[in-house]
Amino acid sequence: MSQTRRIIICGGGVIGAAIAYFLSRRGAKPVVVERHEVAGSASGKSGGFLALDWCRGSALDRLARRSFALHASLADELGNPWGYRRLDTFGGVAAESGGVRSRPGRPWLSERVTITGRLGSPETTALVEPRAFTTGLMRAAEVNGAELRRGIVVDLVRSPTGAARGVVLESGEIVEGDGVVIAMGPWSIVASRWLPLPAVYGFKGHSLVFRTGDAVPAEALFLEYEEASGEMLTPEIFARADGTVWACAVSSTASLPVDPADVTADEGAHARLEALCRAVSPAIAAAPIVARQACFRPVTEDGLPLIGAVPGLDGAWVATGHSVWGMLNAPATGEAMAELILDGTTSHVPLRHFSPGRLKAFAGLRNQSS
Repeated sequence: MSQTRRIIICGGGVIGAAIAYFLSRRGAKPVVVERHEVAGSASGKSGGFLALDWCRGSALDRLARRSFALHASLADELGNPWGYRRLDTFGGVAAESGGVRSRPGRPWLSERVTITGRLGSPETTALVEPRAFTTGLMRAAEVNGAELRRGIVVDLVRSPTGAARGVVLESGEIVEGDGVVIAMGPWSIVASRWLPLPAVYGFKGHSLVFRTGDAVPAEALFLEYEEASGEMLTPEIFARADGTVWACAVSSTASLPVDPADVTADEGAHARLEALCRAVSPAIAAAPIVARQACFRPVTEDGLPLIGAVPGLDGAWVATGHSVWGMLNAPATGEAMAELILDGTTSHVPLRHFSPGRLKAFAGLRNQSS
C-alpha cells in the first residue's frame, strides 16, 4: 500500500497529533483539521502522568507498556521540549479537619498528610507537560510534511462507492484525501451524524497549576482526602520539570458544550481544590496560581478506547475514548493507527479489544429495552 496517502485527521488533541506524527514519519501526508486550537481541551489541561504498569491485568496493558517506552524514546529523538521527567510516586491520606495525623516524611507536605506507600519509581512512573507534548508532536509532524487546518467539520466526503474520502467544513470548503480519522475526544460524538460510531461521553475535571519553583521535588502524589463536610476527594498532585505543580480533584458529569472554547469551571470547584492543596502542602500554600482549568475527558460505554476502522465504511477510522490515560497512551495509539492505515495491520499492539464494532451490542440492548 502506498505510504504517500493523504489522511484527514479530525481533531488536534494529543491523539490526533500522535497519529499525524507517526503517519508523517512513514511518509504519509496527514492533514489535521481543528476547530479550536491544538491541545485546546483535555490535551492541554491534563496532568500528563505516565505509568508503565498501572494497567496490568486489563485490556490496556500492552498499549500502556508500549506507549510508556515510546514516551522515553520520543523525548530523546525530538529534544524533549515538553519536560519529560521520571518520578517517584506516593500514595497517602489526609483530612481537612481533625488535627495533625503524622509526619509525612516528605518536606514539601504538611503534617496532616500520611504517606501510606510508594506507588511508583523513576523506572515505572514519569510526567510530561501535556500542552507542550501535544504541540511538540504536531510541530514535528509538520516538519515531516503534515498540514494543520482550522475549521469545523460538518460532514464526510464520500466516493461513488460510499467510502470516506474527505470532509466538508462549515465554511463550505472540501478537504479531500484517501481516508478520514475521527479523533475529536468527547466531541467525536458529533461525528455520529455522518458515520456509524458508538457513543462517546465527556467526564469533566478541574485542575490548578501553581508556580512552585524548586520547592517541590520530582514526585507525584495520589491522596485520599476528607473534607470538613465528610466528602471524600481523590486529589492527584504532580511536580513538573518547568517549576510548576499541577493538581486536580473535583469532577462532575456536567453537559458537554458544543464548542470546546465554551468549557467553563463548575461553581466553587476551583475554590475547593485550592483549599485542599494549600492544606496539604506549605510549598503550594506559598505559591501563586498560574492557571485555573476545566476540561472534559472522553469515555466510552465499557471504559476502553475506540481505536480502529469504522465498521461498514471504507476509509474511515476512529481513535478516542482514552479517558484518564489519553496522554499516556497517545504515542502507541498514534503508532498503531499509522500501521493500521498504511499496512492494514499492527505490529506492536493488537487492537482487537478496542474495535469500535464491539459496542454494537450495547446499542442493541438499549434499543431493546426502550
